[in-house]
Amino acid sequence: MKLKKQAKKMNCKIHVYLLNDLYSQAFADENHDGNPSIDNVKYDWEDELSISSDVTEVTELKSVSYPLAGIDENEQSFQYDIPHMHLFEIQSSDAPKVYVGASESIISEAKFQQTDQGFVIEIFLKDYEPMSNPTPGIFIASKSFPKELIRL
Repeated sequence: MKLKKQAKKMNCKIHVYLLNDLYSQAFADENHDGNPSIDNVKYDWEDELSISSDVTEVTELKSVSYPLAGIDENEQSFQYDIPHMHLFEIQSSDAPKVYVGASESIISEAKFQQTDQGFVIEIFLKDYEPMSNPTPGIFIASKSFPKELIRL
């Protein structure tokens, strides 16, 4: 699915939430009017990113490969294609394309919408599978992370 911008300058907010597997909605309903509480938190953490350039389009991409690239400690470049990713491609009129997302195995839910102010992406991650966050907005399940990049 694609969403394209309206006439005015648009930004993009990305919200990533790590779900607390122990959260109980029933407990929240019974004891706190349906709200999370200090002893029943819904998210272990939240991360918010903002794309302030003029965002023109957001495209959701499912079951695609993500090219994890960089330079290692020996100044050697590397690239590994990480399979089975759920990504959002963010295109701007005045900046390069940006990708945010995660391995499909660790996503509970992902959604996006367009508002009057811009685009909003929400990604909810499961908390019971280890993951890495090699670049802002990208979360890779440990089982999919290239073993060559793991230093003991």
